[in-house]
Amino acid sequence: MKFFIKTYGCQMNERDSEAVGATFIKAGHLPVDKEDDADVLLFNTCSVRDAAERKAKGKIGYMRKLKQRKPELIIGVMGCMAQRLGDELLAELPHLDFVLGTGQIHRALETVTDIAAERKRFANVTVAPEEIDMLGEHGQNSWSAQIAITRGCNRFCSYCIVPYVRGREVSRSKDSILAEAGALVASGVKEILLLGQNVAAYGLNGDIRPPADGFSPFAELLEELNAIPGLERIRYTSPYVSYFNDRLIAALASCSKVCHNIHLPLQSGSDRILAAMNRQYTAQSYLEKVAELRAAIPDLTFSTDVIVGFPGEEESDFELTRNLMNEVGFEQAYIFKYSPRPGAKSATLADTVSEEEKLRRNNILLDDLQLRIGKKLASLVGSTQEVLCEGVSSRNESRWTGRTGTNFVVHFEPDASVRTGSLRQVKITRSGKVSLFGELC
Repeated sequence: MKFFIKTYGCQMNERDSEAVGATFIKAGHLPVDKEDDADVLLFNTCSVRDAAERKAKGKIGYMRKLKQRKPELIIGVMGCMAQRLGDELLAELPHLDFVLGTGQIHRALETVTDIAAERKRFANVTVAPEEIDMLGEHGQNSWSAQIAITRGCNRFCSYCIVPYVRGREVSRSKDSILAEAGALVASGVKEILLLGQNVAAYGLNGDIRPPADGFSPFAELLEELNAIPGLERIRYTSPYVSYFNDRLIAALASCSKVCHNIHLPLQSGSDRILAAMNRQYTAQSYLEKVAELRAAIPDLTFSTDVIVGFPGEEESDFELTRNLMNEVGFEQAYIFKYSPRPGAKSATLADTVSEEEKLRRNNILLDDLQLRIGKKLASLVGSTQEVLCEGVSSRNESRWTGRTGTNFVVHFEPDASVRTGSLRQVKITRSGKVSLFGELC
């Protein structure tokens, strides 16, 4: 069979899709780049925001015409939207063959095989602990790969449905992660990205309390990964601010392969809104943790997530968020307009901020971000940066693109010795709006 996988949402979903695709390839099936060429269409969906669900539903609905032309086509939906809606999707989309929740994604190949043999429609959204073992499957890797180290979340932020659609937090065994990493490096991988809803809670066995000073299983994992010969860089996303204790900060500072960039979700700079979001930290404690991290790692850069227009957010709350973002000086930010998600606690609150006001606040933060990025990039002109070479630039085939350990994109003219996954020194000659330009040293 020929299969096509369309992925919506986060890097966890991308990793799930890769693992599913790898199981199909291992069984002798072929991936294709277009829906029209496929015998099987798989849609791996997201439910974090309403827009993601609407986009996925629209695309799946459009596939009805293709199914009419190819009645033997098998169409399945997986992931968070599948988990949330289950049988409702089968009723809404009559050309859909199956729905698999987040705890059943590992059964995608088995499900397709069964449907091909005996046509039937069904939804399965039950939780299956063994699905975490499927996470070690990988496709064709070159220089970079992702490793999921945890599944689910125990934080229960009031705006979020992840704990309901991905389940409670589960950590993989350290031995399985290290074995996976070693095999990837042996295949040529140079950079590994560790994934989890809260990676810093790795190994805490579901305990929702941040670890005491001196104890961090995530720090231990980073140190052992750092010792793997041939591995050049380690990235991770995304951690929860309260879990950065002295043990973890010391590991981040001492592990030479761990990149000096942290995606540290903020969501709001107002203590009143943070409490309503059930974020369980204050603006001041967030700033103090940033200061601790910067003291240990002076060149550390930060990215973040922010929600504007949360129920009850006043202009004063928004200004607190804006001021905190400028104080931290985030080099990147993902800014979202609040939308209520069915099942999340905040969905019971009145959506008090108009869409027009959400858009205004969103644009103000984006404008601030653009100014900060421009100043930061300009400050790096004349410096020499270590760049992991990623390949030919998508915008200019005469250039290559790479990334610094602080997560800045660098474009440069290659020489004959440049290889994907190699580390090279690049002298920065100029800056653009979102990236740097330089020359190989």
